[in-house]
Amino acid sequence: MPEYIIIGVFALVGILFAGAAMVFSRIVAPRFPDAGKKLNSYESGEDTIGSARIQFKIGYYLFALVFLVFDVEAVFLFPVLGILRSAGGSGSHISPLFVWCELLVFIAILGFALFYAWRKKVLEWE
Repeated sequence: MPEYIIIGVFALVGILFAGAAMVFSRIVAPRFPDAGKKLNSYESGEDTIGSARIQFKIGYYLFALVFLVFDVEAVFLFPVLGILRSAGGSGSHISPLFVWCELLVFIAILGFALFYAWRKKVLEWE
């Protein structure tokens, strides 16, 4: 039973702390902020020119996604190469041939993805 009392005390302290933070922010916060200035958007201290609601071509998003896929895949190559270096050494239960086959399958999948993106003309920048 004492364990439940400790949990109850922590829950009560957490609720009181959150409630005190909300009350304090209500007391300290300004009552009537300048609504005109508050809704203006800016970037790097510069006022915007025109509307920020413009449409971009879907090709930009596709190009960025393809870049991210290949970037992440390239990052995954480093651990595989580290395992390949340590494979076959003392205390290692991984065969270097197995790691090479896995690496070739991985690169084949990357090649297929690159070929697919190239055929769909995702890599063309217009």
